[in-house]
Amino acid sequence: MKPARIIVICVAAVAAIGLALVVRAMGSPSKQPAAAAAAAEPAKPMAKVLVAAKDLQPGQRLTEADLDWKEWPVDEVNPAFITDGTVPIPARGEPAEAEEEGKKKPEGAVASVTRAATELATGGAKADYVGSVVREPILAGEPIVGRKIVRAGDGGFLAAYLEPGMRAMAIKVEAETLAGGFILPGDRVDVVLTRETNLSNAGADTADRPKFASGTVLSNIKVLAIGSATRAADDAQTADGATATLEVRPTDAELLALAASEGKLSLSLRSYADTAGPSGRTTSASSAQRQSSAVRVFRGGEPEVVVVQ
Repeated sequence: MKPARIIVICVAAVAAIGLALVVRAMGSPSKQPAAAAAAAEPAKPMAKVLVAAKDLQPGQRLTEADLDWKEWPVDEVNPAFITDGTVPIPARGEPAEAEEEGKKKPEGAVASVTRAATELATGGAKADYVGSVVREPILAGEPIVGRKIVRAGDGGFLAAYLEPGMRAMAIKVEAETLAGGFILPGDRVDVVLTRETNLSNAGADTADRPKFASGTVLSNIKVLAIGSATRAADDAQTADGATATLEVRPTDAELLALAASEGKLSLSLRSYADTAGPSGRTTSASSAQRQSSAVRVFRGGEPEVVVVQ
């Protein structure tokens, strides 16, 4: 065989082998680059952040439907955000190595304590914020932060909870004037005034003993607080306190202050069915406000006390 033919055959064989290797490499690509990319870019841990389910306006009282949980990258969670506590949120400035080390720790008692501590620090469950009052406008999807809401018991809660144009006024109460303690914040009541109707210095005769009259001065008034409690405990059926704070109109606040100076005020509990009824001063309020005096009249030498309204 000629040397030239041998060279051509060798070159063709080498080219065929190379082509076979190329085709084999294209037919079965390696998965190592994808695995390396996945290892280089791990999925970001996500936390649940409490956000507004819809636009919220100042003075609005939060309900369950106003709040929602939204997935949020853990490294972008602001310390002011409220989370559900299931994912520990590292403090700002915490080294990444410490965070990775925390991820490697097995679940157990320590992890449970960590979650509980995070829950205390970040605000806990959504139910804890139901009933709070919006202080500043909050847009739908915007995280709920403490400075934009007022929770029950916080400073300024009562002012935020008041309806526009209404006033909060406290009166002294006792157990017997508080329907035995069964009046709770949020209930509706009538305010009853009991006052003396005649003078007591007419003498020692039984006819000259003080006489009293009572009348309803305000009806269907909302109770804002009993003592310092603005809402009753979940299992509480009674409430005790030295004062009851009522929501009244400005003119009704003046009437209530005058009535408190004239006699003893009592609260009578109303049915929930009366919530939508008229509220404020009653027609008998003016008669309860009128000053009365006693005049001693002598008839045949015998004194007689006559009450003048």
